[in-house]
Amino acid sequence: MKFMRRPDLDPQTRIQIVIQAWLNQGVYGKMTEIAQYYQISRTFLYQLLLMVNLQLETLFSDEKLLFQKDHRHLEQLLLLLRLEGKCSLLSIASIVKALEYHPNSVGYLSQFFHSAGQALPSTLLMPSKKFVFYLSDEIFAIHAPILVTIDARSTAILNIELASDRSADTWRAHFEALEEHQFCSLGLASDRGLGLVAGYGAACDMALWVADYFHEFRDLFEVLQQLERKAYAAIGKEYDAAHKFAGAKSEAHLHKRLQHYDTAHHVCEQAIALYDQLAMLLHLLREALQLCSPHGRLRTSANVRTELRLLLEMIAELDCAAITKTLKPIATHIDDMVVPFKHAEAIAAQLRAVVPHDALDVLVLAWHHNHFVYQAGAKQKGYHQTERDFWLACAEGLLGNEFDTLKTLVFDKLDAIVRASSLVEMVNSLIRPYLNSCKGQITQETLNLIMFYHNHRRYKSGKRQGKAPIEILTGEPLEAPWWELLRQQINTEQGVTAPAPLPTRPPLQLVINNEGDMDQPAIASALAVVDPTGASENNCRQRDAEAA
Repeated sequence: MKFMRRPDLDPQTRIQIVIQAWLNQGVYGKMTEIAQYYQISRTFLYQLLLMVNLQLETLFSDEKLLFQKDHRHLEQLLLLLRLEGKCSLLSIASIVKALEYHPNSVGYLSQFFHSAGQALPSTLLMPSKKFVFYLSDEIFAIHAPILVTIDARSTAILNIELASDRSADTWRAHFEALEEHQFCSLGLASDRGLGLVAGYGAACDMALWVADYFHEFRDLFEVLQQLERKAYAAIGKEYDAAHKFAGAKSEAHLHKRLQHYDTAHHVCEQAIALYDQLAMLLHLLREALQLCSPHGRLRTSANVRTELRLLLEMIAELDCAAITKTLKPIATHIDDMVVPFKHAEAIAAQLRAVVPHDALDVLVLAWHHNHFVYQAGAKQKGYHQTERDFWLACAEGLLGNEFDTLKTLVFDKLDAIVRASSLVEMVNSLIRPYLNSCKGQITQETLNLIMFYHNHRRYKSGKRQGKAPIEILTGEPLEAPWWELLRQQINTEQGVTAPAPLPTRPPLQLVINNEGDMDQPAIASALAVVDPTGASENNCRQRDAEAA
C-alpha cells in the first residue's frame, strides 16, 4: 500500500489527534485505537508526537530559537547587514537562513527593503531656512546617473536621486527641490560638468561657484606620472647600455657601445630633469593654493592670481608637448580658482576686527596644521600635531582667558571656506559597494536607505568622530542609534514595516473536537488534570461576557 496525503486531515484535525495521543501516552492499546479511528499509521502518529514534544520543549525552554525572538531583532539584523555590512540580498538570505530566521527568501528581503525605502524621503526637509554650501556630483549606475548634493560642513546628504539624464534642466529641478525644502545655497563646489554648472546657475544665479582643484589639475599631475614612467624607462635603457658596454671585447664594439651609452645617458638625464622640474613646480603650485602663508597670513586673491600665472608660465616653458596641451584650459580658469581666496579676505577682515592681529596669525597657523593632521600621512601627521600644539600654546599665552572663545571663532570661520568638492567623492565611495553588490540595478528606495544611513551614522574617526552628519547639520543630538531611528521612521510612515516574519510552524492550539465520539470523557478528565483551573476560568469568562 502506497503512502498518500490525506486532504481531510486538516491542521485542526491533526492537532486533535496529537492531543489525544499525547494525553494517552503509556495507556495500553490507545495508540492502536487512535490510529484505527483516524485511519492513519502508528508510524505517522508517533511522528506527530515527536514533533509536538519538540515544539513544547522549545516553547518552555530557557533558550528560544532565533525565529521566536521578537521581530524588532530581525529587522535590526537585516538593516545592519544591508547598510553597515553592505551585503547583497543573496548574502543576507544565506546569513539569515544559517541563523534559522524565517522567512529568509530573497523575495521577502527585497520587499522588506523596498517598503522601508518607500517610507523615507530622497530630500532632507528643514523646519526653517538653512544656509549651506553645496557639494554636488554624479555617479553612474550602469547608464543611469545618480545626482548627489551634500552639505560641505556636515557632509550630510541633502538630496540624492536616480535621474534619467544629467542635463541642465534635471540639475535645475534638483536644486529647486532643495530650495523648496528650506535650503538656501551659499555656493557650490563641483567639477565642470556642463549640465551641473548650468543647472545650478539657473536655479541659484546669485550664489558662488567654486572650481574643484582636483579636477582642474588632475590632467597635469597625470602628465607628471607619465614623465616619471619615461624617466624610469630611460634609466633602464642606460643601465642596459652600460651592461652591454662592459661586455664588449673588441675595440670597435667598445667604441660603438660607448656611443650608445652616451646617447642613453643623455636621454636619461633629460627625462629625469624634466620630471624633477615639473614635480618642483607642481609642489610650488600646491603651496600657492594653500589658504595660509608660512607666516600665518591668509592669502589674498590678487597675490594668488599672480603666483598662479607665474607658475603656469614656468611650466609652459618646459619642453613637453603634453604639458602645453594640458595647460591651455587651466590658464583660462584662474579667475574661478581664486574665488575661495576672496571669501578668505572677507573672513580675515571680520576676524581682525575681533581678534588681536598677532594672536590671529598664530591661530591661523594652528588651524593650518590642524587641517593637515586629518589629511597627511602617518609620517607627516606627527609633525603637524606638534606644530599645531605649539602655535595653540602661543595663542593661549597671548589671549589668556579669551583663548577658548576666540580659538573656536577662528576655527569655525576658516572651516567655512570651501576650496574643493572632494568630500562628495566620499559619498560616491559609500554608494559604490551597493552598486557592485546589485550589479548596478539600484533603485530610488535603496538610495533613500543609503542617505538615511549616512546622515545618521556616527563617524568612527577624523575630526567629526563621534558625531553624525545630521547632528552637525541641525545641532541636535540623536537619541538612538541609526538602525533604531530608521525602524521608528519606517513604522511611523507605514504603520508596519513589512510582512511580519512568521514562525516555521503554526502555534499549537488545544481545541477539543466535540463532534467525535472517541473517549471524550477521558480526554476531558485528562485536560482537567493538566489544567485544573481551566474550567473555572472559562466559567468566569462566560459570566464576564454575559455581564458585558
